[in-house]
Parts: sequence; C-alpha cells; structure tokens
Amino acid sequence: MRNTDRVRFAVNSPPFADPGALVDLAGVAERAGWDAFFLWDHMVVDRAGVEIVDPWVTLGAIAARTERIRLGTCVTPLARRRPQKVARETVTVDRLSGGRLVLGVGLGTPDDDLTTFGEPAGARVVADRVDEALEVIAGLWSGEPFAHVGRDFHVERVRFLPAPVQQPRPPVWVACMLPARRPLARAARWDGVVPMKTGPEGVGFVTPDDVASIVAEIRSLRGSLDGFDVVVNAGPPPTASVAEFEAAGATWCITSMGEFPGWIDELRGIVAGGPPR
Repeated sequence: MRNTDRVRFAVNSPPFADPGALVDLAGVAERAGWDAFFLWDHMVVDRAGVEIVDPWVTLGAIAARTERIRLGTCVTPLARRRPQKVARETVTVDRLSGGRLVLGVGLGTPDDDLTTFGEPAGARVVADRVDEALEVIAGLWSGEPFAHVGRDFHVERVRFLPAPVQQPRPPVWVACMLPARRPLARAARWDGVVPMKTGPEGVGFVTPDDVASIVAEIRSLRGSLDGFDVVVNAGPPPTASVAEFEAAGATWCITSMGEFPGWIDELRGIVAGGPPR
C-alpha cells in the first residue's frame, strides 16, 4: 500500500453526527479528490450524552455510495471489541467497497469507552488484548481453518468465509502515542503507524523530526519500509508543510476535526476544497 511517488490525503471524521451526513461527507471527499475517508470509533465521549453513530454500519453505507476512496477506522480500540465481530464487519466493508478497506487500531481514548461498561482500562492489559485480537482477526481473515487459544480469546477450529477481497489481507494501521515505544514495535509487525504524542500540554501533533525518528525505528525493526505507511496528522494548526512531512518519510496526511458546534459544516467546507496537494 505504500506509495513512494507522493503523499496521499485522508479525511478522518468524528462519528458525532447523523449517519446520513457522514455518508454525504464521504461523497464530497471522493468528488473533491481525497484518497481516503476514515471514521473515529467511540462508544462514549462523556457520560452527559453526545450523539455517536457506529462506524462500521456507516462505512457499509459509504462503501455502497463511493467507488474510489479508501475507507476504514482511524482508529478502532480493539480491546473493547470482539475480534470475530470485527473480522466479519471488516470483510463485509472490504467486499462492499471492492477491496478499499483499511483497519486502523489502537488502545483507544478516553478510558470511558471501557470503564463505563465495567471493562478494565489499564494500558498494559489493553495493549496485550489488542495484540491478541489482531492475531485472531488476521487468522479469521485468512479464509483458512483457524484455531486460537490465548489469554483473552479462544477460537475453536473454524473457517471464516468469505475472505477479504484484499490478499493476503487488508492493511492494518496501528496508532502510537509517543514517547511510548511498544506501539511502534506493534505497528512494525503490521502495515502502518498513526503517531500522535503526549507532553506537558497534553496530546499534540507530531513534527517532521518525530516522523524521521519513527521511520528510522520502523526500518530497524522491519528491515524495510516496503508495504508500510506512515500516517501523520499535522494539526491544526499545522506543525509543518506536507513537503516537510513527505521528506521525513510520511506517506499519508490526515485532516480531522474535534467536536464543537458546527464542526461538520466546517469540515465539509475544508473537504470540498480538496486535499492540500
């Protein structure tokens, strides 16, 4: 999936809207020349109540209304999902879209997504669960007989059909919150990394220097960057130009927006203007 000719551009939309509005927004993105449309994946944002739609149901509708752009989540917190259900959902979207699925995964924030429903949110426990869930999903995606016995998941020998359109499997991107290093090692085992970073002022955006460091570490772990994507969110406000991120090794730049009154109208305006090529 890695494209060394140019950076590609994705819209990464919150799911805090009417699903029909999100389907329409994806159509705007395709017509305006974006390369992908992704949705966040949340159960709750705060317990006071925020409208949230299911990303996979919405992506199924988007797959039926688009022809070219890649589709997926950025990111799905696998620790709170059953891997067999994710395998079914993702294969369905991959087939509806003719092989355009990308599965973005991570530990997930906020912890409320887990603790509201009585599930543990400790980072190590969640990380181990994500690793095991990925093993299960990849095994079920294979379309071959598969069995698994692990700490959190047990799969009796079963064959999941149909298999995805994309072979040997759809690409998996792994979110990483710098300065943590274990997620980079996780990402290196799959197909891409989506980095952010934490600091004294909270969650922030990566810089080209961060990207260059990530690229060097991933290369050392994999031996090669063939088939691997580095996906950056540069702001707003932007921390650097697209050219600077591309020079550092980024292959995708994503445009997103937080939740505030009128956010979807503002994002639609940005999307309609086309990607910042």
